[in-house]
Amino acid sequence: MGNLPVLKVAINVPLSRLFDYLPADDGRCPPPGARVRVPFGKQRQVGLVVAHAVDSQLPRNRIRRVLEVLDDAPLLREEDLWLIRFTSDYYHHPAGEVAAAAIPALLRQGRPVNPLLRHVAATDAARHLDMEALAKRAPRQAELLELLLDAGGNGIDVDTLAEQMPAWRRSFRALAGKGLASEFEMRADDPEPPLRGEAGTGPELNADQQTALDEIRSSPGFHASILDGVTGSGKTEVYLHLIGEAIAAGRQVLVLVPEIGLTPQLVSRLRTRLGIDPALLHSGLSDLERLRSWRQARNGDAKLVVGTRSAVFTPMRDAGLIIVDEEHDHSFKQQEGLRYSARDLAIARAKHLDIPIVLGSATPTLEMLHHCAAGNYTRLSLPRRAGAAKPPELRIVDLGKAASAEGLSEPLATAISEHLAESGQALIYLNRRGFAPTLICSGCGHVAECPRCDSRMTVHAKDRRLRCHHCGSARPLDEHCGECGAAMRPLGEGTQRLEDVLVRRFPDHRVMRIDSDSTQLKGAMDDALQRATRGEADILVGTQMLSKGHHFPKLTLVGIVNADQGLFGTDFRSDERLAQSIVQVAGRAGRESRIGEVIIQTAFPAHPFWQRLIEGGYARVAQDALEERRSASWPPFSRLALLRSAATRRSDAHTFLDVAAGFVAGLAHGRLRVLGPVDAPMARRAGRYRAQLLLQSTDRRALHEVLRELRPMLEADPVARRVRWSIDVDPVELF
Repeated sequence: MGNLPVLKVAINVPLSRLFDYLPADDGRCPPPGARVRVPFGKQRQVGLVVAHAVDSQLPRNRIRRVLEVLDDAPLLREEDLWLIRFTSDYYHHPAGEVAAAAIPALLRQGRPVNPLLRHVAATDAARHLDMEALAKRAPRQAELLELLLDAGGNGIDVDTLAEQMPAWRRSFRALAGKGLASEFEMRADDPEPPLRGEAGTGPELNADQQTALDEIRSSPGFHASILDGVTGSGKTEVYLHLIGEAIAAGRQVLVLVPEIGLTPQLVSRLRTRLGIDPALLHSGLSDLERLRSWRQARNGDAKLVVGTRSAVFTPMRDAGLIIVDEEHDHSFKQQEGLRYSARDLAIARAKHLDIPIVLGSATPTLEMLHHCAAGNYTRLSLPRRAGAAKPPELRIVDLGKAASAEGLSEPLATAISEHLAESGQALIYLNRRGFAPTLICSGCGHVAECPRCDSRMTVHAKDRRLRCHHCGSARPLDEHCGECGAAMRPLGEGTQRLEDVLVRRFPDHRVMRIDSDSTQLKGAMDDALQRATRGEADILVGTQMLSKGHHFPKLTLVGIVNADQGLFGTDFRSDERLAQSIVQVAGRAGRESRIGEVIIQTAFPAHPFWQRLIEGGYARVAQDALEERRSASWPPFSRLALLRSAATRRSDAHTFLDVAAGFVAGLAHGRLRVLGPVDAPMARRAGRYRAQLLLQSTDRRALHEVLRELRPMLEADPVARRVRWSIDVDPVELF
């Protein structure tokens, strides 16, 4: 027993340490990167072996044995384990929870890499059946049988079938009773390589694109390039050339996108231009689909992997290039649980693998611009739109002077009419879903508030409900005030209300709303975007979902409603974010031959922000914001970590952070600035009181040294049992 190695196992629990186990009774000793099933308290858990050790702090007779070895060969290679360790160390998060985020759900459950799957298939008798007669008698049975026949001899696994035809089981039982279908188990084969087809040709690169491409090519090994290109400048064309060259050299490529909605358009271009179907990894897939893509990438069969945030952990046998599209997008930062930045981890991973990484954006974050100015990264500029397209013209509408009704000003309404008359398409942007943000009493002024949050309920007129967009609480719409009995009325505008206004104002034109409410069903977002791209809607109404990388050929007008929403934000990033959102959505206009027009409605036309944006664009706003942050020592000129706590009692949330502040004072020795504890900007959310403590330092190493000692102290503190708490390193939200 003394010669047996000690297995260091990461288990998916919120404790910042690895757990020691001895090999199983059968003598099998799993290598690092393999999964094991272990006893944990009174439960059994699936864990990941991270390392072998000679000794343990526990006596050997107290170390429990592995119950079952799930993988004889490593599931993850050393470079993948490095990323888990790095993420755990940098974000000061338990390694077990990081490991859980790095592998698919089915593997976390202990399922085999090639699991046994229930399949449903048509029998030989079904191939000789009169399908027309069956369709007349039992249309649902005929529909199912058609699916099974099209799938071939192995049929369809039940998880996939349930997605294609949710109510399939009743029809299957009827078909099985007739000997026309059967159910059986089969092991998932090693995935087939993604489909390859004929590669297409694209437009000739312009001088700026060629210069950027040559610069990236010229530096072997790790280097980070910021592809700073105005909207419509052809950043994707540069990506396509780089991807094609990497794949031709036998390497794998990882492409990260901020949201699922961007995936279909990108995949279509990749398939058309490169003749390859990428392996996809995002939350819209089933667990089995995610496992298949993950397996393809791990085995090296998938030469191209496209995914959202969590895809940064995808193992690849021979990674040669990483691309992060729309690097500025806040969706790359996980805001719950393990609070990591996929963009920053992608950079760290590229550096560790010694491969290039390209980060593209029309509005690069100030952090990336600062890195470029310091010489750490290379800034590559695409200052002109590709082809004959010209930049859109921006115009301010003063809401203090212009007549308006329900959020739509007359100048904007007139512009919509003019563009529609010339066969153009209009996009009206309002980053607020629902019908109205507030329901107010016309008598006493009482406002409908969420019972669980310090927030107002949003009016959703379509289903006559009040909904809280923070905790999900909902109730029927109040007709009369509970305080005085007077009528309640909606106040302000959301996308639903704006849609109604436009339908009434332009009855002869097609209005389409695209927001998270209208695209809840699987495939709805992709379908809506395709219809919009084909010109099947004359006026688009939507939230920030429409501002991200979409190409609408007919779109010539963008109207920005309630542009002042972020003008007076309390976050030090307010100016940067407002400029990014406006520039991104404005960039949807005029991407073909006709010059686009952008109309910005504001009640504060004299605000310096608008002058900077109109005269100097995003570059001017970013330059001024960087100078302001330098003078105030805010990121990127300092580093932040935010400790959050939430509890059913306000006193517990604050007491925990008071304890944390005391620990920090004893550890920091003046190297950190401590701000708080204070109530969070929304002090109560989902029934819990929230508080936060902000740590700031110009010395990144000092900050991490304190956090490294702080976390185990907090885990051991008795008050921690009464609160939910987290450490957010490099927070992008202070809310």
